[in-house]
Amino acid sequence: MTTTLTLQPGQMGLADLRTVWQQAVRVQLSDDAQAGIAASAAAIHAIVHKGDAAYGINTGFGKLAKTRIPDDQLELLQRNLILSHSVGTGEPMSDATVRLVVLMKAASLARGYSGVRPVVIDTLLALLNAGITPRIPVKGSVGASGDLAPLSHMTLALMGEGEVRMNGEWVPAAAALKAAGIAPLTLAAKEGLALINGTQVSTALALHGLFMAERLLEAGTVTGALSVDAAKGSDAPFDPRIHAVRGQPGQVAVAAATRALLSGSQIRLSHVVDDERVQDPYSLRCQPQVMGACRDLIANAARTLLIEANAVTDNPLVFTDTNEVLSGGNFHAEPVAFAADTLALAIAEIGAISERRIALLIDSTLSGLPPFLVDNPGLNSGFMIAHVTAAALASENKSHAHPASVDSLPTSANQEDHVSMATYAGRRLAEMADNTATILGIEWLAAAQGVDFHRPLATSPRLAQAHTTLRAEVPFYDKDRLFAPDIEAARRLVLEGAAGAAHQDLFASVWAG
Repeated sequence: MTTTLTLQPGQMGLADLRTVWQQAVRVQLSDDAQAGIAASAAAIHAIVHKGDAAYGINTGFGKLAKTRIPDDQLELLQRNLILSHSVGTGEPMSDATVRLVVLMKAASLARGYSGVRPVVIDTLLALLNAGITPRIPVKGSVGASGDLAPLSHMTLALMGEGEVRMNGEWVPAAAALKAAGIAPLTLAAKEGLALINGTQVSTALALHGLFMAERLLEAGTVTGALSVDAAKGSDAPFDPRIHAVRGQPGQVAVAAATRALLSGSQIRLSHVVDDERVQDPYSLRCQPQVMGACRDLIANAARTLLIEANAVTDNPLVFTDTNEVLSGGNFHAEPVAFAADTLALAIAEIGAISERRIALLIDSTLSGLPPFLVDNPGLNSGFMIAHVTAAALASENKSHAHPASVDSLPTSANQEDHVSMATYAGRRLAEMADNTATILGIEWLAAAQGVDFHRPLATSPRLAQAHTTLRAEVPFYDKDRLFAPDIEAARRLVLEGAAGAAHQDLFASVWAG
């Protein structure tokens, strides 16, 4: 680990979160957080010593909140809580997502409102710094009363229970902690509840979707511009005056980026005069309107998720200035669910308009290119079925884009009678992003193929960079060959951010616009 991040509770930026998502980093807690943590833990100790009943500290949980627990069983209460709530199912979350979960949980507890001892936060950060990722099943949370099941699986690792990944292998948590020199935690009063209440899992899943959506929007802007040139489309729809009179910020920004991407194209200059086409189809002409709206949704979701990443979302909360412990509902993840649902819309639409451009490019009556983008069509099928794959994935994304937040199924004997479904809302974004990356990869292949057919005329200098990036991995499609590896290579480039990497000056303006 060559990168060190100083954790300032309540002050993390998206750049910090993106760094932890991308790679394992060393995290250290800022010194000024220590006083608040210690004061909050002392308040819980005082409550236990005084003997007054306080939810989650010396009572049962949920519907069992009226059950008073003797002081000599409080540690067992917390242990039982974690064991009984570790009921997740499904595949384990990715290391990138788990790193975000652990970081955000540490950051939330370090705000000093949760009543945990400093050692709890230190142990969370020790896991990150040792490269240990708890095995957290991806299914089993409804996104209310916190992400109880997945966060319980995270907490198991702190206790030396369950499995973790270390050095790329699944191993018992006890063995990994011992190898890293980390002492297993014995949870004190309220600490188990503080660890498993909260929205960190749903937020981490949604952040993964956010970061992928950013890459997809950049890739879609580049491949969309390349498709304009491949189809000999007009650059007039990207004139700044058109977008200024509407005033939508994302639209203005994407139009500016598309103009810059197309600037200097010899292909465009070849048909400025005497082009018989009056207007291009919407998938070419309306890219700023569609992609700009997607950009605005992504930016709005980013604001919500950044607030949530810095938030205190467990229950009850300790306010040391008045010595009060207040029960509330910050664990309800409705803001995260809404953010994830809007990200789903953006991801689906980026793929949907890309699929339409692929359909345009393979249709010789619309594009003026060889049928299905291949010489000797008939003997060669070219991009015919690659488009079918894109259509299948775009259709899948339509189903996935149905809002998760409108669903609610009561749990815990109707104590938790309205839930957010935020964890599913965030979880489905990964599959949607993969689908859209494949669609964009196919468009990239198709648009590059179309540009190649216009030789010796050259595309713009910026789009030539995108063409070169792809051609370094995938050669020109001169005749039918096994096509799946080409699509996989292009999909991987999209997921890695390669399509927009050379144009970060443009996209900095898009995201700032």
